[in-house]
Order: sequence, then structure tokens, then C-alpha cells
Amino acid sequence: MLYQTENPHGGDLYGRTVSLDFSANTNPLGTPPAVRQAVIDAAELLNQYPDPYCRALVAALADFEQVPESWILCGCGAAELIFSFCAAVKPRRALELAPTFSEYATALEAMGAAVGRYPLEAVNDFSLTDDFLSFLGAGQWDALFLCNPNNPTGQTIPHPLLEEILDLCQKKRMRLFVDECFLDLTDGGRDLSLKPFLRDHPELFILKAFTKSYGMAGLRLGYCLSADSELLRAMGRTVQPWNVSLPAQAAGVAALGEREFLRRTRAVIHEERAWLQEHLAELGLRVFPSQANYLLVKGPAHLCEKLLERGILARSCANYHGLGPEYLRLAVKRHEENETLIAILQDILKEG
Repeated sequence: MLYQTENPHGGDLYGRTVSLDFSANTNPLGTPPAVRQAVIDAAELLNQYPDPYCRALVAALADFEQVPESWILCGCGAAELIFSFCAAVKPRRALELAPTFSEYATALEAMGAAVGRYPLEAVNDFSLTDDFLSFLGAGQWDALFLCNPNNPTGQTIPHPLLEEILDLCQKKRMRLFVDECFLDLTDGGRDLSLKPFLRDHPELFILKAFTKSYGMAGLRLGYCLSADSELLRAMGRTVQPWNVSLPAQAAGVAALGEREFLRRTRAVIHEERAWLQEHLAELGLRVFPSQANYLLVKGPAHLCEKLLERGILARSCANYHGLGPEYLRLAVKRHEENETLIAILQDILKEG
């Protein structure tokens, strides 16, 4: 748990009055009924330890991802896997984008690594371009951390550029950590994955999670894919053996059968994101292009505070490197919730 330190993430509904949470980018349709039922059924077994090898879950993941079981390691949420990766690899110098998800730097710095940053520019809508290749090639890094789509920008990295980055990392003997946690909720996401390159690239590490795709943030369940069994073995030694709870394992197996749920979710996100982009722009806010289930928005610096006064929790981007208090991230939710957000924003912006 956090102890006497500020929470750097969204989704903190506790200790405040919140009617709608736009700060956490979880599935707008919530948790599938089959997953909820799996958790209820698992409650009958709470007197026993969870499977320390996650056997049933790993088998289901291998079928879902079409990879060998030996390429899979499960964890107590994606965040634990970020920390265990850094603890196992122990990079001296690592590179990330700015802005991007803050947990990479938190884990790296906790392990004593120096963190370098490649700045993304608002003039380019915070997209990663081919210019990055020369920067990467000129530096000396032990590991590169990428989020695809990037958080909080929602921008995906073009696949040809990803392949060039991967080849360069191989030549420079650099670990490539790619966070694909949002790909299942992203336009064309499955085609953007680097998963087909795992066998020939042991330096490649892919992070996935159930948190966003299946609305399971409260259960804490993530997994990673890597052909480097020694790396996964080293990561496993950094955590206690029962780190994935019995209800989480059961919920994960149930979630992997919900493929139609994911298809329906992507359709809702695609439609509602376009609606939100249009109406936010009509209010005079700058809305950056996104292919994911969230939007980066630029507006008055006080907007997050004003929204919270009305019971709407948004994600302030003030603590992202390269952004500031005038930026906020908004999850794409169901239409009636998005309508409520727009109506409240209209009132706030009229007041000035």
C-alpha cells in the first residue's frame, strides 16, 4: 500500500465524494457477469492457498495468446510485474518517453536505475516519429520502456517503427519492455502487438493485464510474455509464491472466455470516443487524437478541481513529465455518462 505519500494514479475514489470516475481507464461496460460469478464461486475455497504456479490460468492464457506456457508469468497486477522486471534486470540506465505511465520510472528508480526521457511534442500530437531512431541509436541504454498505446496520450506507435526499434534494441543488446495493457481496447490493437516477434527476440518483454480489458482493477491480475525463460525465472524469485490470489486466478480464466464482450466493448469505445472528441472540442478544449479508450485534453488549469466539486473525478496530468496542470486525461465511458460529463463541463466553462 502507499504510505504517507501522494497517490500518483487515477481511480482513487476513497476519502472523497465521487459520482462518476473518468480518471481510471477501465472497460466502460464494467466487469463481465461470468467473471463476477467466478469470484463468488472462488469464495468457497478461501480456506486454501492459491496455486503458486497459476496452472489453470497459464494454460488458458497460452491458448488465448497462442504462445507456449513457458513464455508466461502472472503477477498481482501489471504494476507488480513492472517492479519484478526491474528487480530482475537491474538496468543501470533506462529510457522512456515523456509523457508516459509513471510506474516505469518509479520501479526503475527504486532499483537504483538512472532514467532518461525522450520528449514527445504537442505540436506532433505527442506521437512517436522516426526521429526517435537516431536518438535511440546514439545513446547507451540497458532498457527501453514503451507503452503502446501510450498513456496518457492514447497514441499508438506505427508497427513499422516498432519493428525498427526492436531491431535496433537487438543490435545494441538492449531490453525492450513494451506495455500492451490497452491494446485489447484499441483500434486495430491485436495487429499492433509485437507478440509474433517474441521467439526471435529474447530481449523483447510484453506486459499485459486484465485490469482494463475486463474491468478487474480491484482483483489485481496481470501477466507478461517473454521467450527468455531465465528472465521470467529471475522475476519469479523477486515475489512471494502466492502473489496471485485464488479469486484472481479464477476470474482470469473466466475472463479469457469473454471474447464477444471485448468485441462489443471496442465497438462502444470507437463510437463514444468520437462523440466525446467532437463535443469536447465544441467546448473549446484541445483534444488530442487517440486510438485508445481515453483522451488527453488541454484546458483551463483548474478544470480537474472544478469537476471534482461536481462529483466528477478526472485524471490530472500535472505529474506527467512533459505535461502540466492544464492537461487532463478522460476515460471513454458509456453514452449517458459521457453526456453527464459534457453537461457539467459546459456549466463549468460558462462560469469561467
